[in-house]
Amino acid sequence: MALSHRLEIRQGQGLVITPQLQQAIKLLQLSNIELDAFVEQELERNPLLQRDEGESEQAKEVETERDASLTQLDAVADTTAGREMDTPHDDVSPGERATGDGAEAEHAGGQIDWSRAGGGGSFEGDEGYESALTDMPTLSAHLREQLVQAALSPARHAIAEILIDAVDEGGYLRLDVVELAARLGCKLEMVEETLAILQGFEPVGVFARDVRECLSLQLKDLNRYDPCMAAMLDNLELLAKRDMASLRRICGVDDEDLRDMVAEIRALNPRPGAAYHSEPAETLVPDVMVREGLGGMWHVELNTDTLPRVLVDQRYHARVAKGARSDQEKTFVADCMATANWLVKSLDQRAKTILKVSSEIVRQQDGFLAFGVEHLRPLNLKTVADAIGMHESTVSRVTSNKYVATPRGVFELKFFFTSAIQSSEGGEAHSAASVRHKIKALVDAEKTEAQVHSDDAIVEILKAAGVDIARRTVAKYREAMRIPSSVERRRAMKETV
Repeated sequence: MALSHRLEIRQGQGLVITPQLQQAIKLLQLSNIELDAFVEQELERNPLLQRDEGESEQAKEVETERDASLTQLDAVADTTAGREMDTPHDDVSPGERATGDGAEAEHAGGQIDWSRAGGGGSFEGDEGYESALTDMPTLSAHLREQLVQAALSPARHAIAEILIDAVDEGGYLRLDVVELAARLGCKLEMVEETLAILQGFEPVGVFARDVRECLSLQLKDLNRYDPCMAAMLDNLELLAKRDMASLRRICGVDDEDLRDMVAEIRALNPRPGAAYHSEPAETLVPDVMVREGLGGMWHVELNTDTLPRVLVDQRYHARVAKGARSDQEKTFVADCMATANWLVKSLDQRAKTILKVSSEIVRQQDGFLAFGVEHLRPLNLKTVADAIGMHESTVSRVTSNKYVATPRGVFELKFFFTSAIQSSEGGEAHSAASVRHKIKALVDAEKTEAQVHSDDAIVEILKAAGVDIARRTVAKYREAMRIPSSVERRRAMKETV
């Protein structure tokens, strides 16, 4: 069979991602501060763009006339009342309360009051932004890796996330647990129990609230914490003054024991977190504001104080286009006009998308906002994406590096996503963390060899309780919690007896 060449014309459909579309996608995952840096570059590059400061002074005047009884959050929210989306919470179950349909969401994102933001990271061509993505692990990243294996309930996991964010570069906790419990609407015992779990993480001594607690955690890990050591830690100021006579009397030890105790103290690390890479301190600015209004409505709105506000200078474009002589000049002016229009449109679409995603998250997690951390529901990207008619990857980009200010504090949008396990009875899904808690409770209740449950038995017990779970999943959760197999547990009980 002879081979020959021929030309054919075929028509087909394909997805082509243009450079502008790629940039629009990247804009979604930038925080407002990083976005401002990108817009600043575009302002320098494109003569047809200008930053509009016209309404900023007017907004300031309006804000100063607010009622003094309004909270700071209310004041910020009221400046953008035209961009509100409301979510009622009455007697309806969490997550089933209406926020408004898609048309309302689109309308809410229509007119955007762009205002100036502070400096931040850049979009492209900036080494600082790229290097931030490839930096070595930080202390918080190291702690979160251990948190994944801790098998905490959704409420405790949420508390742990906040506590990790409150750890400074030395490893010390800079947060009042009493204040945190009040803010999250949970019992103080729950916060303290979660903190006790976190204090067992590596490096030993992390999450301490002062030097004494830091050293005591390390001594307990070495099994060297006794009443004499406790007395010495209670009088560290005497050790700093080298008042050995007073220390010897208070601790009730002789000179040799005192020297050994001092040597052990000096061998400890008073700053356990300093060994890890420290990230530069950044001001946390919320991208979205949430507040409770009249009638039990949650108002969700963009923080326009951090959004860059740009305009296309039509008059300058007309003058420059009229004066263009060569084809190169005409092409340059046309490209600048197209880029400027694209940027304004992309910023508007970005704001609508963030508002839409945030509103759905608030609708799903309004139980947390209304009643506290124990009412966090299982939530994933697909649930939010299906509810608002977007792709999961879009929701993932929107929730990256975005923070929301609520009456219970400032949280990253990803904070509200927790895994779930389907119900065997077709009811509401169960949180994976709560299922691990059930498994641990079953094992803790085993007192005799006859009461030891195998993985298959645990599966049957959980299915009877409405949890549809596979045996291999039970084994995976059990191993993650470092629970021995049923054979090893029976053997351990026999040896104890």
